[in-house]
Amino acid sequence: MQGVLSGFAVIAVVIGVGYVIGRRGSLGDQGREVLTRLAFHVASPALLFTTLARADLSVIFSSRLLVTALSTAATACVFVAFGAVRRWGVGRTTIGALCSSYVNSGNLGIPIAVYVLGDASLVAPVLLFQQIMVTPIALTVLDLSGTGEKGSLWQRLLTPLRNPIAVGSLSGVLVSATGLRVPGAVMDPIALIGNMSVPAVLLAYGISLRGSAAPGRGRDRHLVLLAVALKSVGQPLVAWALAAGVFGLSGAPLLAVVVTSALPAAQNLFTYASRYRVGESLARESILLSTILSVPVLVAVAALLG
Repeated sequence: MQGVLSGFAVIAVVIGVGYVIGRRGSLGDQGREVLTRLAFHVASPALLFTTLARADLSVIFSSRLLVTALSTAATACVFVAFGAVRRWGVGRTTIGALCSSYVNSGNLGIPIAVYVLGDASLVAPVLLFQQIMVTPIALTVLDLSGTGEKGSLWQRLLTPLRNPIAVGSLSGVLVSATGLRVPGAVMDPIALIGNMSVPAVLLAYGISLRGSAAPGRGRDRHLVLLAVALKSVGQPLVAWALAAGVFGLSGAPLLAVVVTSALPAAQNLFTYASRYRVGESLARESILLSTILSVPVLVAVAALLG
């Protein structure tokens, strides 16, 4: 209980500061865009590199990762199916699929893992899976969608290597896999830059809330409600069914996979939506609603399985 509330309190305070900054106009008209660009092109790649460069990649072969991967794919595919039938477009459908399945494993998942699960490393499988697999694939789709780049087949194949988020993630994995020791003189400034990522994302998100309509009432309300339902209820239920029924997990391992699956949509999804100028209201409203709903969901999960 304490871990859930403390994790949300930290995020709420920083987002609130961003909202006040937006109301006061302290960063000018381009403040949100500058923070978004800083996070996407500089800070987030640095954070992903330092995180993955120090990670134990053996967690990739754990059963918890398989549960995470399958539950993520299942919920995302449901949204994609709706998007294809309703013709919501590649960009909006991609953002919606991410909001349905991409959890806040970093700035919220880590403190909750510490206080609720008692071990920060238990969030590592979902963190690695999202950074190594989901993010590069999703951003490549966005790059190649209507708002992305057009070019030769060779240029399209190299798209992930031109995306700063994907480059940061894959570079970190390469360093970890090869056992390369990065000198402190190189790693320390990269880590310092990476420390700007989470505050920049949260502040930009807070600024975006200024003047925005109540969530779930705009033109994307059907997409928002579907994404939030899948994220807040669908993904935890799928994870529980797979973990308990297919992989035979119980006790602490079962609690760990269900708690991580019940985390809300990550704030950096709004950064991606803003960067590609597609589904921004969808991302903003889905993140806000799923974050609010995840509090009672996580408390219920901890009470039932803890």
